[in-house]
Amino acid sequence: MPNTWPDSNIDPQEVANRNDTARQIIAGFSAAAPTLAEIWQQLEAALADVPILSAEITRLRAELAGTRMDRANLLAAARAVISAHLDGEPDPLSYLRDELAARTQLPTDPGSRP
Repeated sequence: MPNTWPDSNIDPQEVANRNDTARQIIAGFSAAAPTLAEIWQQLEAALADVPILSAEITRLRAELAGTRMDRANLLAAARAVISAHLDGEPDPLSYLRDELAARTQLPTDPGSRP
């Protein structure tokens, strides 16, 4: 199975393989037609951007996954607070406090504002 990103049809390894193949073809054309060296250099430079862009996409997707998990955890805590309140629990906000404390976002001074 290809190593695709979730919710994506992009296979990063296949992209890298095609990029390598294109660079090899350009190297061959460059050797066969050296009079077009400037054009081959421009194409090579454009292809050199692909791994950089791929790495940035990978980084952004990881960051997005973390953000989605944070949002899901906060939403779960908010729902737990409401359910606990409706169930008459004595400290329904404890769920939200626990979640904020786990991410070190809980205010230390009761009078401070986030």
